[in-house]
Amino acid sequence: MLGADPLDVKGRTVDRRIIRRAWVFARPYRVAILGFLVTIVVAALLALLPPLLFRSIIDEAIPQGNRGMVTMLAVLTVGVAATDALLAVAQRWYSARIGEGLIFQLRVALFDKVQNMPVAFFTRTQTGALISRLNNDVIGAQDAVTGTLGSIVSNTIVLGTTVAAMLALEWRLTLVAMVVLPLFLFPAKRVGRRLQAIGRERMDLNARMNTQMTERFNVSGALLVKLYGRYGDESRGFSDRAARVRDTGISQAMYGRVFFVAMGLVAAVGSAAVYGIGGHLAISGTISIGTLVALAAYVTRIYQPLTSLTNARVDLMSALVSFERVFEVLDAPVLVTDRPGAVDLVAPRGRIEIDHVSFRYPAGPDVTVASLEAPGQGLDLPSREGGVLRDVTLSIEPGHLVALVGPSGAGKSTLAALIPRLYDVTAGAILIDGHDVRDLTQTSLRAAIGVVAQDPHLFHESIADNLRYARPEATQEQLVTACRAAQIHDVIAALPDGYSTVVGERGYRLSGGEKQRLAIARMLLKDPTIVILDEATSHLDSENEALVGAALDTALEGRTSIVIAHRLSTIRSADLICVLDEGQIVQRGTHDELMSTGGLYADLYRTLVGTAVA
Repeated sequence: MLGADPLDVKGRTVDRRIIRRAWVFARPYRVAILGFLVTIVVAALLALLPPLLFRSIIDEAIPQGNRGMVTMLAVLTVGVAATDALLAVAQRWYSARIGEGLIFQLRVALFDKVQNMPVAFFTRTQTGALISRLNNDVIGAQDAVTGTLGSIVSNTIVLGTTVAAMLALEWRLTLVAMVVLPLFLFPAKRVGRRLQAIGRERMDLNARMNTQMTERFNVSGALLVKLYGRYGDESRGFSDRAARVRDTGISQAMYGRVFFVAMGLVAAVGSAAVYGIGGHLAISGTISIGTLVALAAYVTRIYQPLTSLTNARVDLMSALVSFERVFEVLDAPVLVTDRPGAVDLVAPRGRIEIDHVSFRYPAGPDVTVASLEAPGQGLDLPSREGGVLRDVTLSIEPGHLVALVGPSGAGKSTLAALIPRLYDVTAGAILIDGHDVRDLTQTSLRAAIGVVAQDPHLFHESIADNLRYARPEATQEQLVTACRAAQIHDVIAALPDGYSTVVGERGYRLSGGEKQRLAIARMLLKDPTIVILDEATSHLDSENEALVGAALDTALEGRTSIVIAHRLSTIRSADLICVLDEGQIVQRGTHDELMSTGGLYADLYRTLVGTAVA
C-alpha cells in the first residue's frame, strides 16, 4: 500500500469525516459487524473460565477426593474449548463476510469512478499506482474494519477482564505482574512503529515494481525496451527494487523475531515472579495452590494485548490512511457529467454546429490525483495564450464530409474530441441536431458517434469479442457483414481460429492495416450517425491505404463525417475543408477553391503531396 511513513501519523488526530464516510460503506454490514464484535467479547469472557475451572479442580475436587466433580469440571473445560472453537469459526465467518463485501463495494466504486474520469486523468496517472490503489489500499481499508477494529476491541476486552479477574483472586500478585509492564510498553511502541515503517516501505517498493512490470510487460513497452537495447538498465532497475524488498523483508523478519523473543523473556520474568512470590504465599497459606495456578495462567494473557494496544493508535491511523487514499480517488473531480435533466439524443440526423468555441485544457489539479502521478510530474497539457482553440465556428450538414487539416498542434484532434464530449468547451457551444451536447446524456451522444483513431485499441481478446464491444448482441452474420464491408473478412477467415483468434495485447498480432479495418468493422457494427476519423490512414503503406480507403468509402456513406488527415490527397473530395492554425480556422472551402486562393492549405498540399496542380 502506497502512502506516508507511519511515523508521520505522530501528532495526527482521527478525522471523524473519514470515519463517517467509511461507515457509509460499512453500514450494509452493521448487523454482521455487531455479530463480529459480540463473538469477540464473548470469546474474551469465555477465556476466563478455564483457569477458574482448574483452580476448582486443584483446590476443591482433588482435596475432597470427589471424582465426579473432577470429571464434571474436566468436561466443562472441554465444553468451554469447544464453544471457543465455534466462536472462532463464527468470528471468521463474520470477518470474511464484512471484509470481502467491503472490498467488493470499494473496488466497484473505484472502478466506476475511474471509468468516468476525463481523458487527461489517464494521460497523467501511473497505471501501476492506480492498480495498486484498487488492490492494496482497498484491502488496507477492509483491514481497518475487520483487522484493526477487531484487534482493538479484542485486546481491550481481554486485558480488562483478565486484570479484573486477577485482582479479584489476589491483588498483591497482580501488582507483581504489573511491575514488568514498562519492559513491555517502551520496546513494543518503538519496535512496533519500526516494523510498520518497514512494512510501508515494502509496499511502496512493491507498487513501484508493479508499475515497472505493468509498463514493460505490455507489447509496446517490451518493444521499446528491445529496440533501444535497454535490457541491462531495466534489469538493474528492477533488481535494485527487488533487492530492497529482500533487504526490508529480512529486516522485518529479524525485528519481529528479536522483538517477540524479548517479549517472551519478559513474560517469563513476569510468570517467574508470580510463581516465586506466589509460591511463598502458598506455602504460608495466604493463597491456595489453585489460585496460584490460575494467576499464572492469567498473567500470560495480559502481555500480548498490552503489546498490541501500545501501537493501537498507530494501527488505527495507518488503517484510516487506506480509507483516506481510497476517498482521494473517489473525490477526484469529474469534469464531464450529465447535467440535471439531460435528455437522450433520439433519431439523430447528424447536423453539427460549432458555435464560437474556445477551449483550454484544464489544469492538472482539476483532472487528476497528485499521488497517482509520477514523481516530479508537473507539466500540464499543452496550452497557449488564449487557449488551444479560439472562437471556432463551423456548421456541418447531415451526410456531409468535412476535413480538418493543418500543421501539428493546430487543434484538429482537440476540436474532434469536443464533439463526443471527451472534454467540455471552455466557451461557446457544440450542438448536435440543435441540442447543446452538454444537455444530452453522454450515453446517447456517444452512441451516435463512431471514432476510428490513428492507432485503434484492441483488447487482448478474440476478434469476435473486440467486434462485439460495439454491439454485444451482434450475431455472427452481422459480424461477417461488417467485416466484409471493412475489407477484412477474408483475412479473418484465413486465420486458423477465424473470428475466435485472440488478437494479442493492443492487437499486435495484426498488421496496422488489419487493425484499422477491424476498427472500421467495429464502428460499422455500432452504426453511428456521425463518424470521426483521426488520421486513420496516416501510417499505412500504399496497399493498406487502398484497402482501408475502400473500407472507409462504405463506412462514411450517408453519415456525417469529420476526417483529420495529414495525407491531403485523401480528402480532395471532401464537401468542405477547414484549415486550422494556432487554434483558429484560417481557411475553409473545397480543395479546388483553396488551391486557387493559395495560402496555408496550398502550401501544405504542395509540400506534402509534392504537386502544384490546382
